[in-house]
Amino acid sequence: MDLSGKDLPKIVVAPPGPRSRSLMQRLHEVESRNITFSSERFPVFFERGAGANLLDVDGNLYVDLTAAFGVAATGHSNPAVVEAVTSQAHLLLHGIGDVHPNEVKVALSEKLCALAPGDGPKRAILSSTGAEAVESALKTAMVASGKPGVLCFTGAYHGLTYGTLEVTDRDFFRTPFSRQLGKFSTRVPYAYCYRCPLSLTYPACENACLSFVEEAVSGDGGDRIGAVLVEAVQGRGGVVNAPFDWLLELRELCDRRKLLLIVDEVYTGFGRTGRWFACEHAGVEPDLLCVGKGMASGFPISACIGKAAVMDAWPESDGEAIHTSTFLGQPTGCAAALASIEQIERLGLVERAAQLSAVVQRELEELREKVGPSVGDVRGCGLMWAVELISEGGAGNRAQASAAVTGALERGVVVLAGGPECHVLSLSPPLVITQEQLQFAVRALVAALEHARLPAERNA
Repeated sequence: MDLSGKDLPKIVVAPPGPRSRSLMQRLHEVESRNITFSSERFPVFFERGAGANLLDVDGNLYVDLTAAFGVAATGHSNPAVVEAVTSQAHLLLHGIGDVHPNEVKVALSEKLCALAPGDGPKRAILSSTGAEAVESALKTAMVASGKPGVLCFTGAYHGLTYGTLEVTDRDFFRTPFSRQLGKFSTRVPYAYCYRCPLSLTYPACENACLSFVEEAVSGDGGDRIGAVLVEAVQGRGGVVNAPFDWLLELRELCDRRKLLLIVDEVYTGFGRTGRWFACEHAGVEPDLLCVGKGMASGFPISACIGKAAVMDAWPESDGEAIHTSTFLGQPTGCAAALASIEQIERLGLVERAAQLSAVVQRELEELREKVGPSVGDVRGCGLMWAVELISEGGAGNRAQASAAVTGALERGVVVLAGGPECHVLSLSPPLVITQEQLQFAVRALVAALEHARLPAERNA
């Protein structure tokens, strides 16, 4: 089957089909049982992708509302990115990172420093994953501030390596390893307006929840805090978009308290929210910016970009670096990132995400009206949106979200559930998705939610 990337779904066999089931059985035999969840209705195995389409091994065609965790910004298997990877792989597949660099590493570092918010000089540390980018920021903050403490937020997700796990929220991830964590974080409530920690209403609240930050840096142990780590929009935490003026006031607080501001835009960067970086909605210039996912539209690469005055706190290399990795500045990944960024610019995908924001909001508000009170909140910006599902008492309704995910899959739409209780449907499609695909996908969600509502409420 040829994929245009703009097709509507076509289900030829109820998913998961026989080949997906067979592959899942084989995977169970060789993969840690902690990794891939399976049931009678989940998962399917994808074979090909183009644009906003995915094709599974049984011939079912889907519209993707996930962009594979926000990665496929320019679409699945974007031809320009594939060509860049192929060409670079023929020239030099892998380099010698921090010893004998390559020209494409220079070009990408220059591009990232030019794109990052702020006019002053910047420096970059390249890496492979979002967690590594955050690790780079945590280490940079320690080197630059001389203080080990980092203030972070409830609902945060920054990765599952040991450094990032310390600043990631959620007991599910942290408890099994708590005895090995570094204990350098201080956690305060995030600006989650739908579930306000102070039971106030925005904007009348005047961002009163910033008082938690003030109290933390003024209280016992506050003198050990050298940096604040925040997501401009919490991704895995349930697509929770803090008010942009809250983010700006947080920047001002950091300046007043002489704290470094680290903004994690691994999920939100490269046009996802209708700006190159979500913090630009607030006019915020981070001291350190973490990026990944949509940076290369499929190739594993990430970066921490920082103000030169902060980054230059690192000692100059004398032949041995105190923070590096084998695949730092890997030339094929750099080529993929440059091609992906060029596609975002050429196709106007940042502006397109901003334009489609109103379309998504309108469609999701209609979804809320049709589905009824089990939809507690609809929120988001650009092409990053959430539908928060609740039970009668207002608690997160994980059962309905799970049923909606599988129900949507059966209707040819790929969507994921996030949030601390996995009760939030998270929408982050490829930035090339068509309006027709979006509208079809939301209608499929309505049908899946309506079908899931009554049994989910009985099980809540």
